[in-house]
Amino acid sequence: MIAESLKVFVTVVEQNSFSRAAEELFLSQPSVSLHIRNLENEFGAKLLHRSSRRLSLTPAGEALLRHAKEILIHYDQAKNEINDLRHVVSGTLKIGASFTIGEYVLPRFLAEVSVNYPNVDVAVTIANTEEITQLLHQNHLDIGIVEGQVTLPDIEAEPFMQDDMLLIVPIGHPLSKLSKVSAQDLQDQVWILRESGSGTRSFSDDLLKLLQVKVNRSFVFSSNEGVKEAVINGLGITIVSRLVVHKEIAAKVIKTVPIKTKEKLQLSRRLSILHSKEPASSKAVEEFLEKLRLFEL
Repeated sequence: MIAESLKVFVTVVEQNSFSRAAEELFLSQPSVSLHIRNLENEFGAKLLHRSSRRLSLTPAGEALLRHAKEILIHYDQAKNEINDLRHVVSGTLKIGASFTIGEYVLPRFLAEVSVNYPNVDVAVTIANTEEITQLLHQNHLDIGIVEGQVTLPDIEAEPFMQDDMLLIVPIGHPLSKLSKVSAQDLQDQVWILRESGSGTRSFSDDLLKLLQVKVNRSFVFSSNEGVKEAVINGLGITIVSRLVVHKEIAAKVIKTVPIKTKEKLQLSRRLSILHSKEPASSKAVEEFLEKLRLFEL
């Protein structure tokens, strides 16, 4: 089918490699070459210049690439519409989640739900909140689940669930001996932080600013596991989701300490479901969105 050959062609161009395209599409390299040859025979023109180091498009290849991407989009839309008519939920669903959700919430959701949709392949991307939002904005994802606030004109943000945030400290740390800590106690501490762009980092920055806590030294990690291990090993203290550390708290390898302030402190944040404001692009997107709205841990 020409749609399959067009998909191979686009993937070869995007990967700039026959071998990487074959790996991406789970095809053999000779099969990829055959698809390209068939397209060149179909159009009677050479589409790619091939050398040992790189690929480049011929003018005919550039023309085909412009239209091939649109053709594939329309092909998928037609397939989805026909499946909808047949009441079959199928296709590939692309879900993006920020690290806390992707590591501690999404696997359980998919385990509970996906068994009812055997014809849906789910591709999961885990990145920080900012990156997931941008991927959704660029139409590389169907659904996003993130921490914090998101405001983009073309994206709908729905409340998902509340996430409790905790101050955690190493066992044996001076703060671990206190029943509660004040903003003053938090001054001059070594802080373990997530990278800029993450929802956890945004929450931590806002909280430290509210408490007027000055961070004199910090270590920045790009994953929850890195942050958690840093605290366990006595490197410093942090603010993190309860979802991330509930097992370690139960195992007593770290300790959580309440923060006392003059005013009641809101140590929780909202998790959000993100999707396009346009109608759902497929039955699979529609079904999984509905299940997410009903999901509870």
